[in-house]
Amino acid sequence: MTTIAESELILNARGAVYHLNVRPEELAGTIITVGDPDRVKAVSKHFDRLEGSWQHREFVTHTGYIGDKRLSVVSTGIGTDNIDIVLNELDALANIDFSTRTVKETPVSLKIIRLGTAGSLQENIPVDSFVVSSHGLGLDNLLHFYNYQNTPEEQQLLEAFRGQIRLQPGAIRPYLIEASGELSGRFTGDFHTGITVTCPGFYAPQGRVLRGALSHPDLIGQLTGFSFENRHITNFEMETAGIYGLGRVLGHECLSVSAIVANRISQEFSRDGNAAVEKMIAKAMEIIAG
Repeated sequence: MTTIAESELILNARGAVYHLNVRPEELAGTIITVGDPDRVKAVSKHFDRLEGSWQHREFVTHTGYIGDKRLSVVSTGIGTDNIDIVLNELDALANIDFSTRTVKETPVSLKIIRLGTAGSLQENIPVDSFVVSSHGLGLDNLLHFYNYQNTPEEQQLLEAFRGQIRLQPGAIRPYLIEASGELSGRFTGDFHTGITVTCPGFYAPQGRVLRGALSHPDLIGQLTGFSFENRHITNFEMETAGIYGLGRVLGHECLSVSAIVANRISQEFSRDGNAAVEKMIAKAMEIIAG
C-alpha cells in the first residue's frame, strides 16, 4: 500500500488538512459549499446545534446538526483553482487514513451541494429565481489535469456545444459533466434546470466589457442560443464544472444550485441579492435535511 508523502498530503500541527484546517472526524458526509466565507454562517444559522467551526485563510467550515442530520458547510472562495483545493481536501478527509497516510480500502462517497450565485443567460429566467445545474460545462482548464471519463450522453452534448459555439481554436477546451441524479431529483418545483457554464474569470470570460477588449465579443449570444435535444444553457458562474468534474474523478455525488443575481440578456441586477440568496438557502436546507 502506497504511503502518501508529507509534501503531497500536508497536515498542520493539530493533524488537520492544511488549507481547510479540518480533521476527518470534524467533517460530515453531507457538505454544502458556498463561495463567500461570510455566507457560511448564513447556512449554519439553520442548524439546530453547531458542533464546531474552523478557519484558515478564506476557507471556513461549520459542522452541526438539523435534527439527526449531520451537515458541514464549507466556503471555497472564487474559481475552480480553489475548487481543486477544497474538493481534494474534502476527499482526503473522507478517504485517506491520516495516521498511516494511506488510502482507505472502502471508499466513501460524499454528498456535496453548492449553494451559490450566478448570472442568467435566458431572458425567461429572471433575477431572484433559482437554477439547478443539470450539467457543468467548463471553459477553464482544471479537469484536463485529471484522468476522467465522459458518458456517451455527455460526449454527445459536448460535441454539440463544440459545433455550435465558436471558441478560439486551441485556447479553450470545454469539458462537460452531469450532476448527480440522486441529488438533482430532489430539487424540483421552484427551480429552473439547465446547463451551467463555468468561466475562468468574472469580466472578459463572462463577456463583460470595462476597458479591455474581448476576444469573443459574441460569446453571450452564442451561449444563449445553444440548443441540443431540448437542452439549453441557463446560466454561468465560476465553480460548478470544477465541482462536478472532481466529483466524477473522486467518486462523490455533486449538485450546484444558484440564485440568479443578474440577467445578462435583460441587463438587470437583483435589487436585493442577499434576500434571494437567503431564500435559496432556506429552500435548499429544507430539502437537504429532509
